[in-house]
Amino acid sequence: MTSQLTPDICVIGAGSGGLSVAAAAAAFGVDVVLIEKAKMGGDCLNYGCVPSKAMIAAGKHAHAIAEAPDFGVSAGEVKVNFRKVHDHVQSVIGAIAPNDSVERYRAMGVNVIQAEARFVDKNTVVAGDTEIRARRYVVATGSSAFVPPIPGLDDIDYLTNETLFERTRAPKHLIVIGGGPIGMEMAQAHRRLGAEVTVVEGARALGKDDPELAAIVLDNIRAEGVAILEGAKVTSVEKRGKTGVRVNYERDSGAGSVDGTDVLVAVGRLANVDGLGLDKAGIKHDRRGIKVGANLRSSNSRVYAIGDVAGGLQFTHVAGYHAGLVVQQILFRLPAKENRDIIPWVTFTDPELAHVGLTEEEASKRQRGRISVLRWPYAENDRAQAERRTTGLIKMVVDRKGRILGVSIAGAGAGEMINMWALAVTNGLRLKDVRGYVPPYPTMAEIGKRAAISYYSPITRKPLVRGLVRFLRRFG
Repeated sequence: MTSQLTPDICVIGAGSGGLSVAAAAAAFGVDVVLIEKAKMGGDCLNYGCVPSKAMIAAGKHAHAIAEAPDFGVSAGEVKVNFRKVHDHVQSVIGAIAPNDSVERYRAMGVNVIQAEARFVDKNTVVAGDTEIRARRYVVATGSSAFVPPIPGLDDIDYLTNETLFERTRAPKHLIVIGGGPIGMEMAQAHRRLGAEVTVVEGARALGKDDPELAAIVLDNIRAEGVAILEGAKVTSVEKRGKTGVRVNYERDSGAGSVDGTDVLVAVGRLANVDGLGLDKAGIKHDRRGIKVGANLRSSNSRVYAIGDVAGGLQFTHVAGYHAGLVVQQILFRLPAKENRDIIPWVTFTDPELAHVGLTEEEASKRQRGRISVLRWPYAENDRAQAERRTTGLIKMVVDRKGRILGVSIAGAGAGEMINMWALAVTNGLRLKDVRGYVPPYPTMAEIGKRAAISYYSPITRKPLVRGLVRFLRRFG
């Protein structure tokens, strides 16, 4: 027998964004239904951010042992037990999972339904044997790994982020198809954990980031032994013997191939829209996701879409940001619009690559070339020297009035350092606001202050300013 519910809000998808909306609504005493057909916590907890960073951490420890002699310390030969690496990854997921569990959300007052949801008309969703007619709907179904139609790929047991972390044995030679953030993070981590690794990228590796800073990261990853083939479009995949695989590709210089034991497909992601019955609800969508306005509302005025399924930037913190905007509108009837210019992102390679705001190219177009680009290298930072982390730089883009438009950092700790600059960009701060703050010494964050101060260096060479200084000296 079908039961009927009429909550104020129905959330479809229990990933980061969906959980945030449900928790906020319940905190205000609002009747909310949360529907999830798979694992609570979504892709980030189970297959993405959490397990990948846990594996990266294991790789960093292995690399630290290899680097120890540079500091006068000998820890012996690096030995990796990949089964224990797997156990570490799974234990991290297990430690976080209770925070996202069904039990916890039901204790908050959220009505959690574990079933597949689909719209049957513009006002109604069915999940299992329950029919929901809510005042507002929030679709937060996330995204999944995109598997391109490469000939021969279906004939091998390829890996995606959804299966990679199940392995208990290290691949002998991992071929990564795709040189984006996920591909490069996993390539470096597996190399540090003992695998031979080749990355095959159809265009430019880390192509969405500033080329100058991306080159710093890629040079370091290559130096660690990862082969990166750029401008190499994969044409087919084939089996080689009992356990081998060959990836064939084409470049401007001609065709080529690389032989390995395992293939990781990391060429991007697709929004999870299939099976939702979006057409029946009058919700416009395509393979990139649900079409929404800046307020995240779909073509059906009752329905919002947030996170990856909204077709924009695909980051967990974006889903959380979207959740706040939607809650503001649904609960308080206050207008809210997404501002992508304030969203930071980080690629957790070593060195890390972080960015917020406009790139140099974007800023130049918007400001018609009237910008200044400030740089400061890690090598000029005392803490970086002490840590032997001198590779990298900060790059800051400002307008004619000194307003900070964008910041990119390639180097150690870039992901932590970008937080301050995200605050600066969000609040429209100027270089004069940064000039007065005092960073503790010695910290790598000082490079930002040094870059900001460099903006004023030309003033010291102006004859008028120097003349004023000479004049004022006469008064003692």
